[in-house]
Amino acid sequence: MAQNLLLLLVGMVGLTLSADRFVAGALQLAARLNVSTVVVGALVIGFGTSAPELVVSTVATLTEGAEGTALGIGNIIGANVANLTLVLSVPVLVFGSISIQKGVKRQAVLSATGVTVFAVAAYVGQPTVLKGVGMALLMVVALRIVVRLGEGVDTGVTSDGAGGPGAWVWTVVGLVGTVGFAHVVVRAATGIADQMGWTGGFVGFALVALGTTQPELLTALAAARRGEAGLVFGNLLGSNLFNSLTVGSAVFLANGNKPYDEASRLPVGSLLVMVAVSWLVIVVMGTGRRIRRGEAVILLCVYGAVLAWLAVTGATV
Repeated sequence: MAQNLLLLLVGMVGLTLSADRFVAGALQLAARLNVSTVVVGALVIGFGTSAPELVVSTVATLTEGAEGTALGIGNIIGANVANLTLVLSVPVLVFGSISIQKGVKRQAVLSATGVTVFAVAAYVGQPTVLKGVGMALLMVVALRIVVRLGEGVDTGVTSDGAGGPGAWVWTVVGLVGTVGFAHVVVRAATGIADQMGWTGGFVGFALVALGTTQPELLTALAAARRGEAGLVFGNLLGSNLFNSLTVGSAVFLANGNKPYDEASRLPVGSLLVMVAVSWLVIVVMGTGRRIRRGEAVILLCVYGAVLAWLAVTGATV
């Protein structure tokens, strides 16, 4: 237990440093390429911070059988819920409020649609190769829509005119560091969970998802500190889109047509909560031009309530 706690601390420190470098590089790229920070957040950062979910969920499905598939699906659900409650609320509580930029609401609708598609695919029948292929194709369509939605949106970033590979280097270095240290965090969290005797679905939702969402949290904090609200929302919404369609597709393809153990699954209610939270955030965005501490507290309470409910209903067989 002590070793896992130490690994958890080391991973968190590494994630903090890597996420800050990642955001700095992404901002420079946004300015140099003259594209919206919402698009950069959704495509570059959203995909990069979803890489831990992709690696962990796929490996678990391939190596751990039915329990691994349940862990992978639980990880996707837990990460999606955490992103739009815990991760979104923390920067707001720290910095007071985050403005809602033009184009963000449309990105949010697209993200929530992807989350809903994954929920239906996970609920109706078993994971299959056909479902995996279908979700992968939908992700390709979604990527094009993300780019289209970002066209004509102000970047909000001023280029410093600097040339050279510096922006690309920092983005890649930050991404690699973020993913690498996230893996350390996940390993530590999984080790602690194993010692507690929890089910695969709950471990995926709670500890593993908390580990794999650390890049989103730290990247959101770094972006909020720099005043880049577009990157905050683009990061979280893009991450949920990638989690649902890309990671979901990978888990379904890795599982193949093998059935997985019902006892290790999360309650059906967790899928409903994931979808409800995704659309709830859109409603919150519609109440004003900023998300303030009051809304952040509500989102944080939602996450705490869901986690407590699952601890009672889905932690053990």
